[in-house]
Amino acid sequence: MRRKGAIRRWQRRWKDRWSGTLDTARARRDATIDMLVFDHGLLRMLVPNRARVAPAVWRSAQPDPRAISRLAAEGVRAILNLRGATEHGSYLLEVEACRAAGIELVDFKLSARSLPTREEIAALDAVFARLPQPFLIHCKSGADRAGFVSALYLLLREDATPEAARAQLSWRFLHFAVGPAGILDLMLDRFAADVADEPMTFRTWVATHYDPEALAAAFRAGRREHRLADRFLARE
Repeated sequence: MRRKGAIRRWQRRWKDRWSGTLDTARARRDATIDMLVFDHGLLRMLVPNRARVAPAVWRSAQPDPRAISRLAAEGVRAILNLRGATEHGSYLLEVEACRAAGIELVDFKLSARSLPTREEIAALDAVFARLPQPFLIHCKSGADRAGFVSALYLLLREDATPEAARAQLSWRFLHFAVGPAGILDLMLDRFAADVADEPMTFRTWVATHYDPEALAAAFRAGRREHRLADRFLARE
């Protein structure tokens, strides 16, 4: 705990030094250090977690400025940032790189640990409709939120099957349903089960069947049952 507190104090010290701008050489250096070290950018360089979702849609981990330049060279016209406007140097550098590359950056903050509201799904659908293609969807690691929103894109804009959408949440992309992000899997699984009993579009399901509060309660109950079973069976 002391080590974690020291790391957080060090990270806060870096953030306080640039005050949300890149106007000086020191601020730019500090933002880069924050991106690479505290926001795990070095790891993302090794595992960018990039994949094609649809012919003109991609998903990945948070891109660094060089990656954004490469995306522009490949013809990418927009980036959907699911982290929102963060305090990390990654975001400041992303804003600057997108502006320089002529890429539209859209911030849409979502959580990997909770389900979106109906209104948020409708807002995402509107973003999908207006974003110039090709575009990239990213969160921090490209595992949970990027996969979930990619699945929503396929359901809302590509008329994909539940199975095809569900494949976007996979261990292949470093997503694992055993943790808090498993609530995202539960939503897609519930849609698949409901549509198997009563064929309908995803939009219709969201309007008539989707209940994020009930799904969250079921997920919490399921996690408690799993923990109790693990303790009773002495699982490791």
